[in-house]
Amino acid sequence: QVQLVESGGGWVQAGGSLRLSCAASGRTFSNYAMGWFRQAPGKEREFVALINRNGAITNYADSVKGRFTISRDNAKNTVYLQMNSLKPEDTAVYYCTAGRWGLVVLTRPSTYDYWGQGTQVTVSS
Repeated sequence: QVQLVESGGGWVQAGGSLRLSCAASGRTFSNYAMGWFRQAPGKEREFVALINRNGAITNYADSVKGRFTISRDNAKNTVYLQMNSLKPEDTAVYYCTAGRWGLVVLTRPSTYDYWGQGTQVTVSS
């Protein structure tokens, strides 16, 4: 019942910034925790960030902590990922996801309920 569409991916030089958006449609967007994962070629899908229903609680992977910020606007049914100080190792397909706060295991993709199609982020030196 939740459809997710990412946008904002693209190419950026190392040290630059990029802002991803995930637009949600369907029922009860505000009832879901929203998150971002990423997947580089040949690697498993990696947890990036999670935000709870009202935006008061956030979690980040150690690799992005201090550089990335997740936020949400429930009135717009949108979650964002502001990415600063980008590094080449941030290059991946970034996926938006929705899950139930009490059921998700932070780093386990299979515990989330809905997924977007992904948007490519490429960071070059």
